[in-house]
Amino acid sequence: MAAQKKAQTPGSRGGSRWRRTKASGTSEGTPGNGTAATNGTSGRNGTGTAKRRPRSGAAAAASSARKALVALAAVIAILAGLLVYGVTTDRTGWAPKLALDLEGGTQMVLSPTLQGENSGQDISQEQLDQAVEIIRQRVDGAGVSEAEITTQSGRNIVVSMPGVPSSETRELIQTSAQMAFRPVIVSGPGAATPENQRTDPKSIPQPEGEPENSSDPKWVTRDLFARYEALDCSAPRPQEERASQPQDKAIVACDPQSNSKFILGPVEIPGTDIATASYAQATNSQGHATGGFAVNLQFNDEGTQTFKELSERLYGLGQGGQNGARNRFAIVLDGSVVSAPTMNAVITDGRAQITGNFTEDEAKFLSEQLKYGALPVSFSIDSEQQISATLGSNQLRMGIIAGLIGLALVCIYSLFQYRWLGLVTIASLVVAGVVTYLAITLLGWGANYRLSLAGVAGLVVAIGQTADSFIVYFERIRDEIRAGRTIPAAVDHGWQRARQTVLASKAVNLLAAVVLYFVAVGNVRGFAFTLGLTAIADLLVVFLFTHPVMVLLARTRYFGNGARHSGLDPEALDAVPLYRGAGRLRSPEDGDGLTIAERRRRAAQQASPAPSSAAPPSAAEPDGNASAGATAATARPDSEETQR
Repeated sequence: MAAQKKAQTPGSRGGSRWRRTKASGTSEGTPGNGTAATNGTSGRNGTGTAKRRPRSGAAAAASSARKALVALAAVIAILAGLLVYGVTTDRTGWAPKLALDLEGGTQMVLSPTLQGENSGQDISQEQLDQAVEIIRQRVDGAGVSEAEITTQSGRNIVVSMPGVPSSETRELIQTSAQMAFRPVIVSGPGAATPENQRTDPKSIPQPEGEPENSSDPKWVTRDLFARYEALDCSAPRPQEERASQPQDKAIVACDPQSNSKFILGPVEIPGTDIATASYAQATNSQGHATGGFAVNLQFNDEGTQTFKELSERLYGLGQGGQNGARNRFAIVLDGSVVSAPTMNAVITDGRAQITGNFTEDEAKFLSEQLKYGALPVSFSIDSEQQISATLGSNQLRMGIIAGLIGLALVCIYSLFQYRWLGLVTIASLVVAGVVTYLAITLLGWGANYRLSLAGVAGLVVAIGQTADSFIVYFERIRDEIRAGRTIPAAVDHGWQRARQTVLASKAVNLLAAVVLYFVAVGNVRGFAFTLGLTAIADLLVVFLFTHPVMVLLARTRYFGNGARHSGLDPEALDAVPLYRGAGRLRSPEDGDGLTIAERRRRAAQQASPAPSSAAPPSAAEPDGNASAGATAATARPDSEETQR
């Protein structure tokens, strides 16, 4: 009798802890859950109207899990829909774009030639390096990814890019850099003005007479102002359009850094009048450092005189109350504005300083643009040939095989370690693979991203990192089960603890990927990019697939009751590991099937002194107050039938 009462005590171990009653629909023996008696009138008020019962925690968790799965399905459907649209409109293909090392492409050997007063002279190494940087910026700006630009024999420049370059790209590479200083006449945000808000051309007065100087608003015609309002700086502009801007007329131009657009007057100072440029910490009038950085300009003799006249005019416009845009000048490189500072003083010695909220890297980059951006160098294509893939399809096939082998090993380990629960790991890896594939393919269409062999290596490494998140989660659930929680409660509490670990792990992966991407060059950046992309996909899958699936499985009869091969069997989790170290394997005598709490109670009972005599339990004893003689019979829940 005592053993029967002990077995019915809430929280006691046994089959009743995992069994659900049909009458109330709640688990027996669950701590903190009382037994609700039901009859024909329960749940109704005096008028016979049924009360709306509050949603239980289990129902709310299951509802949230279903919503997360629906959200993930919506994300995948949107990505797949975009890919189908791109394929049907012949804008992309089903497979990701491949880089130069896997697909091959075109190699052009360029011969640089100095023009102007330096014509016939040999190009220096500094000029050649800056020319390489200018070409790299042009190629990247044209949307060509994974291109390789190097020097050859200290004289030529070798450009290798995937696929076949267009005629526009060839002209873009051969064009010499053009830098100039132009006064600003009108400035505004870079977005195009809505058509219903644009100025009526008839309301713009026609200029009367010739402009007095390059800052005169008479340069602005009706056609030029209409082009200014229609200009959208977020849309790419062809290099031919930017390079064909006349030097003796007003133009429209964009500053891609600040997303601003301008109407600029004719060229006042060509870039060739810059003698040198450098950067240093900015100082105030007392010579103290302000904490920021500034770019220092030095003009040659001709540029010094011209800049003196320009500074007098622009500074006068600012002092005369015209603090709009006309006291500024723009530095234009290849048709784009790289800086548009305000004239704050009259500069007579040709030494100007550009200040602003520059970081050290930004100041260094601007000084290099000013120093070498106006190189009077043109490039001629000496040779052009189609090159095969540097690694080829064989290396790609071997990389894919390596990834499949790694994936198979992870699946085998998951099934061996977690039994049928390993299917959740396999399904999560499949979902993560689908999300990553769609992302890489769409990035190839939208951002011209190309997958290199280093990127494939990043995908292979990501298999283990993705599986690691699932292992952390599953082991945390098992720890909660060992602590005596029911399986649904173990899933909820295990997620609360494992979530922090997973977030910290992926934050480290993302940080490493970002640092490696910005520090490295070449194909290593492809490895860093795929590593960061898969880390984001892993977080998406863990939060929107793995955890919701575990919540739903924990409410099923097979996994919720801890079936033998479910991977959540409470009896198996308390057993001694199969391999005990030092070449020893588990023996049948090593496992007693008890939980940690039961082992502690048994040890405490064995350590306490036994009483001299034990009175038999009385039928009037309260529930759960069995004597020491009955303890041995109730220590194991599977002995209830024997005691009865």
